[in-house]
Amino acid sequence: MHGGNAAEDRIRKPAVARCLAAAWLLLALFATGCDRAATGGSAPTPFAIARNGTLNRIIERKKLIVGMEVEFWPFEYDDGHGNPVGFDVDLARELARALGVELEIRDIEWAGLIPSLLDGKVDLVISGMTATLERARTIAFSRPYFETGLCLLVRKDSRIEGPDDLDDPAITLALKTGTTGHLVAERRFPRARKRFFKDEAACALEVAQGKADAFVYDQVSVMRHAREHAGRVRAILTPFTYEPYAIGMRQGEVDLARYVDMFLARLEADGRLAALRRKHLGELGKRDGG
Repeated sequence: MHGGNAAEDRIRKPAVARCLAAAWLLLALFATGCDRAATGGSAPTPFAIARNGTLNRIIERKKLIVGMEVEFWPFEYDDGHGNPVGFDVDLARELARALGVELEIRDIEWAGLIPSLLDGKVDLVISGMTATLERARTIAFSRPYFETGLCLLVRKDSRIEGPDDLDDPAITLALKTGTTGHLVAERRFPRARKRFFKDEAACALEVAQGKADAFVYDQVSVMRHAREHAGRVRAILTPFTYEPYAIGMRQGEVDLARYVDMFLARLEADGRLAALRRKHLGELGKRDGG
């Protein structure tokens, strides 16, 4: 028994020594870090990082600047008096209210939204933007706040029944430049002819006038344009893609990203996000009984 304890002591002593050495090394590194911070060295403290973060700059500025293209009903559109209204506008207002700051909305053409974000002209993009892997190479996204999918607007007398009928050189597609409809069409329907427009209303009109066979766009908008051009078009409303709308922000802005995700989680938990869906989208906005 005693012999066993002596052997254990011989094993434990080097281990204890190693632990003590590691502890002293950590203390030395900590002291070096403190000295560097105290003498104005290059290693910033967590508090300094927070002070220089985007979230703190927004709070100190007392203004949240959001970019959106104000022509995407019912998410963001003009009320007829020059005021932006819609789902995304209300969402941006809720976020500004949570931050305790003023909201400034900048109406930016779709193709300019991500460049404006990267150039620092806006803090966030809230504009019915789908979080895609392609876009995630350039910007960061929050958790989704709305989920939809691409659908089809076709001529009333068209034989098109779904996306499987589109990859044909005899088919002409109307596409809004830079949207997921555009990106998906290039990838999935390479043989189809394509006409590109900056405005979704122009795409819908192409179909209504018989100049295009189908308009590839999100479910909510396809439903709206089908009503506007009733008698000349019909909507195929079964989504064939998954489109999660999320808030766009610059990569690396961890403080703001965490705050936005927490904000959206809180809105989902207390029912305010479901209320926004019902307000702006009616039956289509209901999700999980919300």
